[in-house]
Amino acid sequence: MARDGRVLGEGFHHRAGEAHAEVNALAAAGDARGATLYVSLEPCKHVGQTPPCTQAVRAAGVRRVVIGTRDPTKHGGGAKELREHGIAVEITGDAPARELIEVFAHTIESDRAYVALKMAMSLDGYVASRPGVAEWITCEEERLFVRELRIAYDAVMVGAGTVRVDDPQLTVRPPAQRLREFQRIVVCERESVPLDRRIFAPASGYARTIVLAPAGARARFRELERIAEVVYVGTQEQELDLAHGLRMLRDRGIYSVLCEGGPTLAGRLVSLGLVDRFYWAIAPLLLRSEGAVPVLAGVELNGSPRRLHLDRVERVGTDVILRGRFVDV
Repeated sequence: MARDGRVLGEGFHHRAGEAHAEVNALAAAGDARGATLYVSLEPCKHVGQTPPCTQAVRAAGVRRVVIGTRDPTKHGGGAKELREHGIAVEITGDAPARELIEVFAHTIESDRAYVALKMAMSLDGYVASRPGVAEWITCEEERLFVRELRIAYDAVMVGAGTVRVDDPQLTVRPPAQRLREFQRIVVCERESVPLDRRIFAPASGYARTIVLAPAGARARFRELERIAEVVYVGTQEQELDLAHGLRMLRDRGIYSVLCEGGPTLAGRLVSLGLVDRFYWAIAPLLLRSEGAVPVLAGVELNGSPRRLHLDRVERVGTDVILRGRFVDV
């Protein structure tokens, strides 16, 4: 919210059911008459858990509204209504604004959880010098980056192989406060994992770890039911239907997942077109050898290339991180 080159007030939407960003910015401004309101998302025009933001904007005497991106909900946004009441409206179609609501928009349009894939590899495309060996290839700054990244998602997910080899905690350190408990997910298919892995250890602020497993292999994973919430996918299938599993996660209120590998799970997700965003860390070292483990295993694109759109390239410590989206071709 600004007027005459001066910021009058700022605001953001703290949580569902509470005032939206526009209302908080107007409250912080006090007197907003003749001001310009800058918003990332088109103001709402419908009655939901809160009154329409368009009413608050009109009542405050705002002269102009600059909108980063359109409201993707079925109700649509209130740009037309604002114009009809004499308020100048500009919609910029700003890429950073669209990125801010990427998970929100996906949740509206899809019946499965949104998936962001984070992988780390050497410059020549490997994650380890040989199978079954846990070794750090990225720098400490990149690992801190990932811990912070976890906060933005409802859950963190890894494959069974990663749990066996790396024994990760998948926690945010130091712990971060948020309304909903953090959720950790292990994807299993052919074999179970040891019960003493750290991902199953109770932790303050963390829900019981979820294990996704094929419903046709209940006997194989029954022991895990003692320490984890085992979600059986499908009916009698012996193989795990990942798309179905992601739909089940969404039905449980898990709308976004950060997948941290390993190569087999990442390869399956990419092959099935289930990755919406990627964070690709590249470490300045070479690992190629006869037994080196590639960053993606078993990828099958059936002759159809997957195009990637890069949003950002940044240096984190000694590593480079590529961020972007998978796009249809």
